[in-house]
Amino acid sequence: MQKITHKNQLPPIILGSSSPFRKALLEKLQLPFAQNAPQVDETPLENESPLDMVQRLSRLKAKTIAEQFPDHITIASDQCATFNNQAIGKPHTHENAVKQLQDFSGQSITFYTGLVVFDPRTQSYHQRHDETIVHFRPLNETTIQNYLLAETPYQCAGSFKSEGLGITLFSSIQSRDPNALIGLPLIELTTIFQEMGITLPLAE
Repeated sequence: MQKITHKNQLPPIILGSSSPFRKALLEKLQLPFAQNAPQVDETPLENESPLDMVQRLSRLKAKTIAEQFPDHITIASDQCATFNNQAIGKPHTHENAVKQLQDFSGQSITFYTGLVVFDPRTQSYHQRHDETIVHFRPLNETTIQNYLLAETPYQCAGSFKSEGLGITLFSSIQSRDPNALIGLPLIELTTIFQEMGITLPLAE
């Protein structure tokens, strides 16, 4: 397969997500792309582990978008946060966010992030996942309230934004790729692109 070194050689790219966070991450690679959110049922299967779930949903999202846009490189991702091996979701309310951060004080949570890329030239799917562990400082009530009122992370799993003030809540992060925690593992994505004959960064 011909190597791609310039942007004008690329097939069109579509990000299978409506997330502004994933959009901002993918923009870091300076690639042209469009967005389209896949309509899939994200209900976990019975006895499905968080890692198995994000891998399955990432592939399902990629497949759904690839069927709609078969000539596009499709990038899809899914993420699940866990605490004590149980999936945790978005808090949605201030009260729920307070409870989450109280539970996490001095503890650790794990994020599993799945990634699937569809290559229309070979009709093949490339799959990876990333695991990130976030260790929290001991958090008192003042810290929790000040943080939540400043950043209102009520649509974020775990009740924080690591790319913002949420970083003040952590004692450390164990990760191969800090982008994965925000929602898209760019190191793995770059590796997949290399396997597809696309070596980033690309020339204009």
